Formats: sequence, structure tokens, C-alpha cells
Amino acid sequence: MLRITINESEGGAAKRLILEGRIAGPWAEELDRVWVEAAPRLGSSKLTIDVRDVTYADAAGKNVLVKIFSQVDAEFVAGPLQAHDLATEIIKKSQQA
Repeated sequence: MLRITINESEGGAAKRLILEGRIAGPWAEELDRVWVEAAPRLGSSKLTIDVRDVTYADAAGKNVLVKIFSQVDAEFVAGPLQAHDLATEIIKKSQQA
């Protein structure tokens, strides 16, 4: 299961995409769908992708994160080592794309 929350700061200068759970299989597809709908509303806002509570991401999930990270000037927030490793991998892949 994956919980996806999008929070907007006061004034709309920044948005936070909070992901909790597994980004795998149909949940990767759902994240992609949510992103496609949300991206146009982002405008010039700074995006923070919070993966502190992501427990697993398969190849499809990582590809969606690379897509999101590559499309906007995003910043990752990662806590536990696993989430930190995921964020580092996504950043490296987006730089290679």
C-alpha cells in the first residue's frame, strides 16, 4: 500500500509530496497518475519529495521518482538509511537521464 499526500505551504511557494509505504506494482502506477494530475498545478513552486516513510520501491517505482525529480527542481527528504539510499539512487539516475 502507498499513501500519497501533497501539502502546500502558506502562500503556495512550496509543495511537499509525502510518500508512505511501498512504491511498487500498481502503487507505482498510481503515483505516476497522481503526479501527472498534480504537476501542472506546481507552477514555480519548489517541490520537496518526502520519502522518509517509504519502505520499498521496485524498478517501476524508482522510474516514477526519477521522472518526477527530473521534471522539476525537487529536493528529497529522507530519514532512515533505506530511504536515504533510495533518494541518492533517484538523484543519480536523474542526472544520467
